[in-house]
Amino acid sequence: MTRYPELNLPVIPLRIKEEGGQTRVYDTLREKWVNLTPEEWVRQHFVSWLQSEYGYPPLLMANEIGIEVNGTRKRCDTVIFKRNGEPGIIVEYKAPHIDITQNVFDQIVRYNMQLHADYLIVSNGMKHYCCKIDYRDNSYHFIPRIPFYTK
Repeated sequence: MTRYPELNLPVIPLRIKEEGGQTRVYDTLREKWVNLTPEEWVRQHFVSWLQSEYGYPPLLMANEIGIEVNGTRKRCDTVIFKRNGEPGIIVEYKAPHIDITQNVFDQIVRYNMQLHADYLIVSNGMKHYCCKIDYRDNSYHFIPRIPFYTK
């Protein structure tokens, strides 16, 4: 089994198995086994952290949400919905060895042009960035902490 790096996130127990030469992890949000890539390693830890540390209910979270951007099908890594069903937060993950660059922020902003979420989060498991979108003046502001879930 491949070794995955320690992250700047709490360690969690994962359901992992070897299948057909691939390491697989059970994604509780998608309710299925998926390939355990370095990005998936970050996703599983980050989603767990959002639930345990920030109180986000699993029922309001979804992984790999399909959207259309400029006529092309894309997938948002994680979307956290508000109780009214509207997207509240979009999270984009990168593998731990991938730097968080302007291109990563440009990618999540393109997704948000379709979803209109209140917050955007980018993480490579080592560094996490969160910004609040201000639709009144079409700007965004980086904030020091991910917002806690509120009903």
